[in-house]
Order: sequence, then structure tokens, then C-alpha cells
Amino acid sequence: MTTAALSVTDQPWFQALPLRRVFDLLNADGGEVRVVGGAVRNALMGVAVSDVDLATTLTPDVVTARATAAGIKVVPTGLAHGTVTLVVDGTPFEVTTLRRDISTDGRHAEVAFGTDWAADAARRDLTMNALYATASGEVIDLVGGAADIERGMVRFIGPAAERVAEDYLRILRFFRFFAWYGAFRPDADGLRASAQAKSKLATLSAERVWGELKKLLSAKDPGRALLWMRTSGVLTEILPESEKWGIDAIPGLVATEQALGWPVDPLLRLAAMVPPDAERLEAMAARLRFSKADGAALQAFAGAGTIKDGTAEAALDRMLYRQGPNGIVFRLKLALAFARQKAEGDGDAMAMVARLGRLLDRASIWQKPVFPISGSDLITAGIAPGPAMGGVLADLEEAWIASGFRESRDSLLARVTDMPQTRR
Repeated sequence: MTTAALSVTDQPWFQALPLRRVFDLLNADGGEVRVVGGAVRNALMGVAVSDVDLATTLTPDVVTARATAAGIKVVPTGLAHGTVTLVVDGTPFEVTTLRRDISTDGRHAEVAFGTDWAADAARRDLTMNALYATASGEVIDLVGGAADIERGMVRFIGPAAERVAEDYLRILRFFRFFAWYGAFRPDADGLRASAQAKSKLATLSAERVWGELKKLLSAKDPGRALLWMRTSGVLTEILPESEKWGIDAIPGLVATEQALGWPVDPLLRLAAMVPPDAERLEAMAARLRFSKADGAALQAFAGAGTIKDGTAEAALDRMLYRQGPNGIVFRLKLALAFARQKAEGDGDAMAMVARLGRLLDRASIWQKPVFPISGSDLITAGIAPGPAMGGVLADLEEAWIASGFRESRDSLLARVTDMPQTRR
């Protein structure tokens, strides 16, 4: 990366008025503020920038006072660590005072505020995350991050073992950033430090672990990162369910996603790595503190069962009605990805791919039909509320499903008088 390239001046996000306003506010009267971290990294990589974080020589109270006087909303998002969020014309900016670590315990750090940019850079985790951009757009690189970006090297700042010991979550961040931005193979020192400290991941909160793993699984192709996580023992440490099931399905799944234009779904990728056992997945979801939605998605996957490529459309529709589409779509996508891996030069496998593709297309657009009979209909027909009514409704629904959801309301109601539950 040439020296001339080390500028973000022409970036639209950098020229935006809300950010320029923050620069003007905090660069006055002896203060200095710079963009830091992901925004600078992504700009140099040609990757879209979403959030813009800033670092400043000013303490949080001074930042707050200046912003308040200027009519800018201030949110004290992390005062203990020197962070406040300024909301300028609806755009949030996290502003953090320069820091140095006083003590760390592998989970938390006690920090002291300062004005030394080199000390602030040295306490960060990875070289590509310790780049700064001044108000003029000049990129300041104090740790060799720009060169590492150019060669696709995800590397800790300074001794890798020391950086990891400061916060063991950095093990997962190392692999996550490799999944997103790394080339070839991981940095040897970082890989060694991660492998040696992997047992310390058990000291972290489950939410932090799952948060990092989910972000890793959201990369365009996490396959190489997962391979090195497995090789180092890190994957088994955080996801023992994958030990005997493995990651062998990931390359085929990623290839299928890219070939067919599927959106990246970290839960689908996780499903490819773990056994479809409801009890084990429930325990995994509890251990990693999944959201209810994430846990439900994996339970639907486990409950869907194996779906053969020869399944008739009518049979698939019945499954979709009873189970809902989510777990079935997961099963069909994984089956299709596996079949595509085998399909090259194999006529039978290619035919299987076609059949699974048709089933998946049907499941993906399926909408649940509405059962046309209600309890009030049965009351009108003379059936009192209670267990008998429930039995009649269930039998009528089964008949309606068996008809391919086509039997009319009148036809179903005509069945009522002949049902054993209604005979007196």
C-alpha cells in the first residue's frame, strides 16, 4: 500500500457534515480527535463503512461539556472506559479518550486516560484495528497495520501471548478477523498464543463467546478460519458439539450460497457443524445464551427430520403445514449443498440436486393456508365446547390436510354429523 493511498479524504462518510462537526468541536482549544479502528481499516480495504468511532485527547467530562454547549446529545455509554456517544443530526459517534492499561485479568481492564497516541495504539488488539485518521484525512499508522492490511495478515500488536492474556476474547477476535480479512494462513505467533490459552475461553461470558462466533460465521467464507480453529483446538473448546460432527460441510455450503445467491445465515452454517439432536442443541443454546429466536431456529432444524429428495410435493406441503418452513428450509439447503458437492460428473447426484432444488423452491415461498373451520362453526352445528369439540376440529383438520388443503368449508361441515364424537 503506497504512502499516497494512506488517506481517507475522498470517502463519503469522512466528508459527511455530522463528522466534520465533531472534528471542529473537539479539535479546538488544544484538543485533538481522530477516527480510529474499523472505519479506517475498511476504507483502506475498499469495504463499506458503517460505524465511525473516534479517539480523543480530551477527557469524557470535557467532551460532554463541549457537546452539551453545542446542543449535541450526549449518551454516557461507557464512562469507566472513557467512552461517550455523541449523536449529531441522528448519527451516533462513539468518542473514547486515549487510554493505557493499568491492569488486566483476561476479561476486564483497568485503564488510565492520557494524551499519548502511541500508548493508545499499543493497547489495542490487532494492527489493522489501530489505524487513525486525522481531520485532514491523513492515516496515522503507528503499528504497521497498513502493511498487514495489504498482505492480508491479521496480527496482534506486540507479543501475541501478552495481548491474548489481557483479554481472552481476543482469541476469537483473531479468528473472526482472519475469516473476514485474512489471506493464506493465520499469523503463527497469534495461532500459537490462541492455542495455548484456549482453556481460558471458559472464563468469558457466554454472550461474548457466541457474539464473536456468530460474527465469524457471518463472514463471506469462514471455512479457513474454522479449519484453523479446529486445528488449534479452539473450536472444540467453545463448540464441543462440533467435535465429532465437524466442519466438512462448510466449503460445500459456502460454494452453494455463492452459486445460488443465498444470503449468508450464520445459524444455517452453525447447523451444518452440529448434530441435529434437539436435546443437545437445546443444551448448547442454553450454554451459549442464545436469543429465543436463535434457539427456536435450531430446534426447528432438529425437529424437521431428514427430507429425501424424492419427497412428493403434497407430502412436503403437509410437513410444512405441521412444522413450519424454517427448519425444513434449513434441512433442504444443507441437503442441496451436500448433493452439489458430489454432483460433478455424477448423473444421479445431479438429478438429486434438481429434485432438492425444486423442493427448496417450494418450501421457500410456501405460505400457510388457513383452516376454514373454527370453534364457532361447530357451536352453530350443535357441538358444545369441550374435549369432543377439540376432537372434531382435529379430525376435520386432518381430512382437510389430506385433501391437499382443498376441501371446502361446507364439505367439511357436512362431515360433522357422521363423526363418532357427535353421535349421542
